Parts: sequence; structure tokens; C-alpha cells
Amino acid sequence: MSKKSVRVSVSVVVLLSALSWLMFTTISEGAEYYKMVDEVVAAPEALQGKRLQVHGYVRGVPSVNPKTLEYRFQMHNNGQVISAVYTGLVPDTFKEDAEVVVKGRLGEDGVIHIERDGIMAKCPSKYEAEGGGPSIR
Repeated sequence: MSKKSVRVSVSVVVLLSALSWLMFTTISEGAEYYKMVDEVVAAPEALQGKRLQVHGYVRGVPSVNPKTLEYRFQMHNNGQVISAVYTGLVPDTFKEDAEVVVKGRLGEDGVIHIERDGIMAKCPSKYEAEGGGPSIR
């Protein structure tokens, strides 16, 4: 093998290694799991400390501390319940029985600690056509 071939081969290996490392670190930092409440309750140890998006329904009326804007509430799905805590402003549609997706981490205490701006509340009745089905005019 000539010197030029060795240099090219080494350069390619170094470049591919650097790109692989960069891709791995970027993907691992931004990766998050999307789970339903019952899936989180079924395997909390495996998800502890990891970034999550959890989909469920608000159970009961959320409690709020008006001085700190800390919301404590429970989410449910398929008979399973998990607690969540969030500090900040919530969407207008965030209320009892609202369908929500929260972004945060599952703590060792079994509570989802929601990150800033990490609550998305859905309001299906506002966008459904009369009769519940799709409407084409």
C-alpha cells in the first residue's frame, strides 16, 4: 500500500469516527420516549430519569399554589394513575378530564416532573364536527 492510500484510509476512518460520535451524542441528548400513563406505571424503573412525553387524562381538579404557580395533579389512562408536578402557566384547556401530553422526567419518587412549557392540553370537542364524525362539505 502506498503512503497516499494509507493517509486516505486513516483520514476516512478518523472522519467517520468523528461523525459517528457527533451523531450518537446529538441523538442521545434529544431522544425522549412517548408513553401512555399505563405504560409508565407498568415499567417505572426502566424510565426513571429519562426524558418522557406522557399521554393521558387529568384526573380530578388540579391543585395549584397561586403564589408559585405550582400545579399538582394526577393523570390516568386504562385504569392506571400517575402523579405529576408543574410550575408555570398552563393552557386554558387544562382542566379536569382534559386530554394532555406532558414533557418531563420521571423522578425516583414516581412523580413526573414536567419541564417548562411542557404541558399540551387537547380540546377535541372544539374541533369536532356535529355528530362526532368528520365533516366534508
